[in-house]
Amino acid sequence: MQIKRVIHDAVKKSLFKGKVVIIYGARQVGKTTLVKEILKDYPKNSEYFNCDEIDIRQAITDKTSTELKVFFAGKKLVILDEAQRVKNIGLTLKIIVDNFPDIQIIATGSSSFDLSNEISEPLTGRKFEFYLQPFSLQELKSIYSELEFKRLLERRIIYGMYPDVVLKEEDAEINLKTLVLSYTYKDILQYQNIKSPEVLEKLLQALALQVGNEVSYNELAVLVGIDKNTVSNYIQILEKAFIIFRLSPFSRNLRNELKKLRKIYFYDLGLRNAIINNFNPLSLRQDVGALWENFMISERVKRNNNLGIFANIFFWRVTSGKEIDYIEDSGGVLSGYEFKWQKDSFSVPKEFLSAYPKSSIKLINNKNYLDFLL
Repeated sequence: MQIKRVIHDAVKKSLFKGKVVIIYGARQVGKTTLVKEILKDYPKNSEYFNCDEIDIRQAITDKTSTELKVFFAGKKLVILDEAQRVKNIGLTLKIIVDNFPDIQIIATGSSSFDLSNEISEPLTGRKFEFYLQPFSLQELKSIYSELEFKRLLERRIIYGMYPDVVLKEEDAEINLKTLVLSYTYKDILQYQNIKSPEVLEKLLQALALQVGNEVSYNELAVLVGIDKNTVSNYIQILEKAFIIFRLSPFSRNLRNELKKLRKIYFYDLGLRNAIINNFNPLSLRQDVGALWENFMISERVKRNNNLGIFANIFFWRVTSGKEIDYIEDSGGVLSGYEFKWQKDSFSVPKEFLSAYPKSSIKLINNKNYLDFLL
């Protein structure tokens, strides 16, 4: 079964405009499948190169324009998969763009560690960037009936949205555990020569158990047994590996609004549940509220990214404990959302509406969530 990715058409529209196309995304989210699907539309004078292969890396590392011209001779569309594996890839791509405008390069990167750092300066004004994440509900909606879609909701909350997990349901747990062990740590442990996988594992487990709660780096440091700065550094690395993302507190008017703590969510709940080895059904879980909150926010982030919608995202809480799970600030307009798995009502924080009178707050539950995500 082939599921068309939302960004497919946007990537195609960006081709042959004199710029490199960069596609970021975690391992196993479908980058290779996406670029090979695009490649099918250009059967002539195109080629796919896997930069995990040592001979491919050697062929394009630190080469002159003359050497690159020979290597790419006759090509119009070139895919460089896992391009972050090529040393000085930014300079190589700059040489190609500047000297061979008829060659379109699509480069993919499974982490933003080295690729984004290496291309930022050399490719200023010379690139289009896209982010591919695990399947979105938007994408799955295209292949399921409304009834099937509703029946699959709980499974997606538990097992997540990675392509291999969605398309091979019978092997979901095995694939997720393999993903955690083989792929999640591969890029992370290579980056900055991190030699303490057990510390990284403890930190991920701690973050997984605190989804939906404000996170203190000091408390995490004590819990994991490392210093606060190392916690901060590891969390930034996990973000760059597309495993987690942060929400900062929204604060503009009220003196008692939280300003320092942050919330951390997982891009994929299947990965989160594999980290804590809990694939129990929702009826047997104590973390349903946290799962629903994480799922809705991560799906909204995917949806906005896929549609090219830019919004600053936050949570809101005052010291009395009143809060709003998720806030989008788009063009100065504040939209707040509270996530409850089955509840039909909640107490709207009057302090927020009073402080921000042009804002709105909506409840998102398992009955109306599609209006929020599609």
